[in-house]
Amino acid sequence: MATPPTAVNRADLLRAIMTEHRDGLVSYAEKMLGDHGLAEDVVQEAVIRAWRNIDRLLGMEGSIRGWLFTVTRHLVIDWVRKPHARREVVGATYNDPTTGADGTESVHDTLVARPLLRRLSPEHRAVLVHIYLCDRTIQETAGLLGVPAGTVKSRQHNALRKLRSVARAEAA
Repeated sequence: MATPPTAVNRADLLRAIMTEHRDGLVSYAEKMLGDHGLAEDVVQEAVIRAWRNIDRLLGMEGSIRGWLFTVTRHLVIDWVRKPHARREVVGATYNDPTTGADGTESVHDTLVARPLLRRLSPEHRAVLVHIYLCDRTIQETAGLLGVPAGTVKSRQHNALRKLRSVARAEAA
């Protein structure tokens, strides 16, 4: 199906693309990902992109199959590059009823942490809040704050160093 006929309506063309290429795309994505269900999700996204670009595909001189495989490869690469924290993990979590059941630990931590955090500059405090309280990565924090990742690392290091020295001084 190198050059699809232009007289065919869009739905029929998409159906023909799916019939002809779906199994190969799923197999290709599954080999890269090692997960059949995830591979099907990636191929579904590739098909959605084909639907959105159907006019471009109709006028294309190259192979639709090549275009689909390229889009699928890019989607797999994008998925692999996502931080692992965003992936769903199925399973049960265990909460020990003997630790922190009444919430006193979290209240104590809040009473200790807030005054310490107030001693930091707003820039240093923002980095610690994003990384430790919001559980964000260095890259995500850098993007949200609009600074380079190296700046986030530096601010994190300096903020933690200052907190340690203040906490030691107050404990003595």
